[in-house]
Amino acid sequence: MDWASMTLAEQLGNVGSEFERAVRWKQKNQPQLAMSAAARTLEQVDRTLTDTRYAGHRRRELARLRDEVCHELFSDDIDAESVRQLQRYFLAFAIAARNNRV
Repeated sequence: MDWASMTLAEQLGNVGSEFERAVRWKQKNQPQLAMSAAARTLEQVDRTLTDTRYAGHRRRELARLRDEVCHELFSDDIDAESVRQLQRYFLAFAIAARNNRV
């Protein structure tokens, strides 16, 4: 499926999957795998950010999301509470995307 044809929920659900991978590899002290997953996460966030369907407050929220994801993936320490909050955020979109497909 083409990224531009996905709903926002589908896009952010996919971003969440890559974010989860990046966090897991970082926790397992696998920096190369963590960086690869982090790069894919940011690539997907950037593709969503440049989607012309989203403007104004949505684009600002996506930009803020990108900042938070970068902070968690590229800081030396993992802030477990911030990671949990991001995981819940992404999970809500994954659930919404799945519910719309059923």
